[in-house]
Amino acid sequence: MAGADVKEFTVFGLKMWQQVVLCLVLGIITGFVMKEDAAGFKILGTIFINLIKMVVVPLIFLALASGITSMAGSSNFKRVGIKGLVAYLATALFAVVIGLIAGEVFHPGLGLQVNINEFASATAGATEAPPVTVKDFLLGLISTNIFKSFTEANLLQVIVFAVIFGMTVNSMGAKAERVREMIHDWAMVIFKMIEYIVRLAPMAVFGYMAWTVGTQGVEIIKILAELCAAVIAACVVQYLLLGVLILVFARINPLPFYRKLVTTQVMAFSTSSSKATLTTAMRECETKLGVSEQICRFVLPLGAAINMSGTAIYLAICALFFAQFFGVELHTLDYAMLLLTCTLGSIGAAGIPSGSIIFMSMVLHSVGLPIEGIGLILGVDRILDMLRTMINITGDCAITLIIDASEKTLNKDVYHSKD
Repeated sequence: MAGADVKEFTVFGLKMWQQVVLCLVLGIITGFVMKEDAAGFKILGTIFINLIKMVVVPLIFLALASGITSMAGSSNFKRVGIKGLVAYLATALFAVVIGLIAGEVFHPGLGLQVNINEFASATAGATEAPPVTVKDFLLGLISTNIFKSFTEANLLQVIVFAVIFGMTVNSMGAKAERVREMIHDWAMVIFKMIEYIVRLAPMAVFGYMAWTVGTQGVEIIKILAELCAAVIAACVVQYLLLGVLILVFARINPLPFYRKLVTTQVMAFSTSSSKATLTTAMRECETKLGVSEQICRFVLPLGAAINMSGTAIYLAICALFFAQFFGVELHTLDYAMLLLTCTLGSIGAAGIPSGSIIFMSMVLHSVGLPIEGIGLILGVDRILDMLRTMINITGDCAITLIIDASEKTLNKDVYHSKD
């Protein structure tokens, strides 16, 4: 993998995760001191996210295509691909169940007195798109114009195209060797490009945190403390469940997994972007966890694009939050619909800050809840987004590790090393 043999980037002797934590603290302090005047720092985070958006589509396409074409044979790809899809869908469904249980236990929407009309205008931009149906979702997987899919950053269509493209290259054997080499070379370039961009992460973290704290303050967090508590509790359960899955299916101690992914988790938490964290995660999976390059290049990018278990938890809890707030009683069919729509919404949500907001309208609409309620959570969405993104990327790495272990290609000596 590109960047796997490169020494970790440091500034004044501080490793990347230390730089991120320092800037996180400085951003919070700046926001408290400057208040509304700190809003201008948002541009630092916006620049970083725009750079990520610039390369995210070629990153996903080339990472997947490179991973698929590096497989030893079509049978390997089919087996690993099926394992990956089943594992990601299963963890998403479990995440939704965990979210629903947390919503029922904490009852975050009961007793909250807020005038919904105050938030109607705030949600106009996020909810003006028509609700997404299951039929629309399935039909939308296939692109009728792949160039349009690339320019509009339709990641699901890009993924389908990359899989078909990679399988076709594999089926051609030696005739497509030059194409295979070109894909790998371009993938190396994009990985290196992302590595340079990620070095700006501390700057982005400072800007976003100063802006968030300066403009939102802590009042809205206090008002929605129960919602935050429910999301945090559910994410902790999901986080620990990943360790159990590693113990049961990979049959290895999960403690090294948690310990060696600190940089990846801090990066995901502070940037709220699975895509921004992808190359860091790939590097740590390969160099610290001992995951094979072939499995890592295929399964991890796939997970970063479609597996958002933290988002699934969030959508489920928010659905119950709004139902409780508006006094709407949900029935068995409603819960079944939430299982489906929250799972689809977590898959479709882009790996950028607050990408789940637009899909929340689909979830709320599916059970007859007013989508104007989305305005209630905009104040804390950014903060909770950081937590659920960390769960997303940690889940991606866990599934990648488990699949690699099942293929008997995991380097357990590297995994158990002290590092």
